[in-house]
Amino acid sequence: MPDDFDYCETLVREGDKDRFVAALFAPRQHRRSLYALYAFNIELARVRELAREPMPGEIRLQWWRDVLGGLRTGEAGPVASALITTVARYRLPVDVLLEMIEARSFDLYDDPMGSLSELEAYADKTSSALMTLAAQIINDGQETGVAEPARHAGIAYAIAGLLTALPLHAASRQLYIPLDLIERHGARPDNVFARNGTPGLKVALAELRDVARRHLSQLTIADIPQVLVPAFLPAALAAPMLKRQERDVDPFSPSPLPLWRRQWLLWRAARHPRRIVDR
Repeated sequence: MPDDFDYCETLVREGDKDRFVAALFAPRQHRRSLYALYAFNIELARVRELAREPMPGEIRLQWWRDVLGGLRTGEAGPVASALITTVARYRLPVDVLLEMIEARSFDLYDDPMGSLSELEAYADKTSSALMTLAAQIINDGQETGVAEPARHAGIAYAIAGLLTALPLHAASRQLYIPLDLIERHGARPDNVFARNGTPGLKVALAELRDVARRHLSQLTIADIPQVLVPAFLPAALAAPMLKRQERDVDPFSPSPLPLWRRQWLLWRAARHPRRIVDR
């Protein structure tokens, strides 16, 4: 009979194929726990979609805080149960998970991302934190010392993903492109929501791609022990995604990397980790 971890594996296979494939390169004994962590991330990422309004979304995020605080043990679902087991087994820092929850509260509202520093902080507490926690799982619960490379890898991957998701976020009036960056180039949030790729907006998006590349350039693969590379594999998709976006004439009609190519890039980076920072 499928257990909580099987449920998490299925959820990640269907909802986050990049991390699902990346986890396949981790030692077998740690994969189920990686899927529990990644399933938790999926649950947080889709709170807005499921709740539809900020208040129910905040209640759901508070529920997750209660789970991590040990207040919901009798009513935890499969993802929560698997996460609790994983946190205990690998001594994952609960404060980092709580910061992930706190960062996701931004998703519930239509307020724009105010500045580049705010975007980087958001990506650091979500995408980068996920890589740091995944590395600790692969390292059997021991400290890894990879917070700095995880920060750069996570931010680059997050920015590439947010740029790919620009049409989806525009349709729901969410603005992850920093407001100060947009306004500096003479564009407005309404240009995004109207899917109007003005020259100023395109320059702002190009600058944001450069920010992602700068983070990749600061990522030193030698700082990542070979055994921990699977935690960082999603970052191998950042540069190809950014290149693909540059070729798109209309930023609101992107041509995402096909699934087969994403899987091949992950496989290649697993064999040759230096490919993670290909720019």
